[in-house]
Amino acid sequence: MTLADSPKEIVLAEPRGFCAGVDRAIEIVERALAKFGAPIYVRHEIVHNTYVVNDLKVKGAVFIEDLADVPPGATLVFSAHGVSRAIQDEARARGFRIFDATCPLVTKVHVEVAKLHKEGYEFIMIGHKGHPEVEGTMGQLDSGIHLVEDVAGVARVQPAQSEKLAVVTQTTLSVDDAAEITAAVRARFPMVREPKQQDICYATQNRQDAVKFMSPQVDIVVVVGSPTSSNSNRLREVARKLGTESYMVDSADELQPEWFEGRHRVGLTAGASAPEVLVRQVADRIKALGAVSVSTLPGTAETVKFPLPKGLRI
Repeated sequence: MTLADSPKEIVLAEPRGFCAGVDRAIEIVERALAKFGAPIYVRHEIVHNTYVVNDLKVKGAVFIEDLADVPPGATLVFSAHGVSRAIQDEARARGFRIFDATCPLVTKVHVEVAKLHKEGYEFIMIGHKGHPEVEGTMGQLDSGIHLVEDVAGVARVQPAQSEKLAVVTQTTLSVDDAAEITAAVRARFPMVREPKQQDICYATQNRQDAVKFMSPQVDIVVVVGSPTSSNSNRLREVARKLGTESYMVDSADELQPEWFEGRHRVGLTAGASAPEVLVRQVADRIKALGAVSVSTLPGTAETVKFPLPKGLRI
C-alpha cells in the first residue's frame, strides 16, 4: 500500500462498546470469584465476546452449557442473555448458589411475557433462532410463543387465536428490521398488542444510531465484535445498508491491509459486548497502516447503571 492509498484518519463512533448490562454481567462474575473463589461456573458465555470470556477463564470462570457439568454446591452464574424457566428450575433443584446476570432489559421482556400469559395472551417473538436470548425468552412458557425471524415468517405463523396476541422482540436486533417485521405482524394481526416501550435495548439503538450518523462521513466502517455477538453483527449490517463497506473483527489481528487501500477516513465502533481495550488495539493497527489522526463524533451520552444482585453488593 502506498502512502497515498493509506488511511489518514480514524473516526470513532459514540457511543460504542460496553453497555450497562454487559458491565453488570462481567462484574457479577468477577465479584463472585473474589468472594467465593475459583471456580465459578457460568451457564453459557457471560457475554458474546472472545476476549472477555478468555479473560474470565484465566481468572477462574468455567463456562458450561449443561448443568450436569457443575458440581454440587458450586456457585453458578446465568449469562446476560437470560435462561429458560426449565434451566432456572433445574439449577435450583441441584442446589447451586445462583447469581443471575441476565440483563435487566431482557428480564423486563420475561416479566411482560409471564404477566400477559396469565391474562391469556399468545406471543409472536421476533428474533434469531438459536440465539440464547431467544431461547431464554421463549423458554419462559411451555407453549403459545411463536418465533418469527423475518417478514416472510409472519405469513407462516399460526397462533391458536388472534384476539389476545402480543409481540415481543430480541433486545439486540436491528431497529429497522424489527420495525419492518412488527409492521408486517400488525398488518396481519391488527389487534396485536405491542410493548409500551420497544424491547430493543437503549444501547443497541444508540450504537446503531451512531453508525447511521458515522457511515456517510467515512469510507469504511470497522466493527469490533465477536461473530456470535448479535448486536455487533447488526452494526456491520447497518453500515452496509447505508452503502458503506464494513467489516467486523474479533481482534486487531484480523484486520486486512487491502481493506483500507484508497480509503482515507475509517469509521470505528464496537458492539455492546466488546471492551474498549480492543478498540484501542484496532486503532493502533490502523495507525500502523498510515492513519495519523483520531477523532470522536458527538453522540448520545449513556449514564445507565444496573444494580448488582444481593449477596454481591459492597
